[in-house]
Amino acid sequence: MVSALALAFYLAKTTEAEEVFVPVLNIKRSELPLRGDNVFFLQKTHIPESLLIFRDEIDLHALQQAGQLTLILVDHHVLPKSDAALEEAVAEVLDHRPIDQKHCPPCHVSVELVGSCATLVAERILQGAPEILDRQTAALLHGAIILDCVNMDLKIGKATLKDKRHVEKLEALFPDLPNRNDIFDSLQKAKFDVSGLTTEQMLRKDQKTISRQGTKVAISAIYMDLEVRARCRCGWREKTFSFVCNLAPHSWLTSKMYLTPPFLHLYSTVHRLSLHYCNGPHAGFPASTFDPCKLFSPQQPE
Repeated sequence: MVSALALAFYLAKTTEAEEVFVPVLNIKRSELPLRGDNVFFLQKTHIPESLLIFRDEIDLHALQQAGQLTLILVDHHVLPKSDAALEEAVAEVLDHRPIDQKHCPPCHVSVELVGSCATLVAERILQGAPEILDRQTAALLHGAIILDCVNMDLKIGKATLKDKRHVEKLEALFPDLPNRNDIFDSLQKAKFDVSGLTTEQMLRKDQKTISRQGTKVAISAIYMDLEVRARCRCGWREKTFSFVCNLAPHSWLTSKMYLTPPFLHLYSTVHRLSLHYCNGPHAGFPASTFDPCKLFSPQQPE
């Protein structure tokens, strides 16, 4: 999100042609609440969510057919299958991950293996037009780099020298930027905060889906504490099964539920509690569900 916003800001400020640069977030608007760190950061930097444009709010295919579309892929370089027809409109890729040559569009590719794509955007701004950089944009880039690079922790080893150098440059230009520890702790806390999410949102927050031979398997990692007991009594089972039924006629959901630190004293070690739901017969198993409340007891760790 940050890289797209900051790059669009830079291009809009430095391009003389009568072009409109629109940062399009490659998720549905309804999925924004699932990204708690993004929601928190937007509020922190005083950017109203109403100003953002999401993938489901703009018809890129229609713009391409009208000859009015040029795309820059930021922080990723592979178009989803549903957007494969947009490949001809891709003029540049700016990413920090190893390139998948089979799926990367044939265009100008700017890739460097750093800890955060925001570092590459910061570099482009500072090299191309440092005078346009304001505190709001600097705060976005600064926070994104720190979060992506795990607070520049040497033990983690994700931050490169370029990441560290650009964090320092931003701090030198804007000495009143938030303390690194403070912004990292706040973003990390917001990232895993599920307190305001519905049952379906909790299941979608960290979900991976695999499809094979007519069977769809959704794997959801859910970070929750023992208040899940209350959720069970409020229809967790019914809502979860409804979510599975909406995936496909034949589908599985596997949810791994991690206990949060305030409740770890109930166990001698960290445990994962696995919940499995089935919609339709699979590999000889009958279509059935069971009460997840039975899984949430300290006496039944995995």
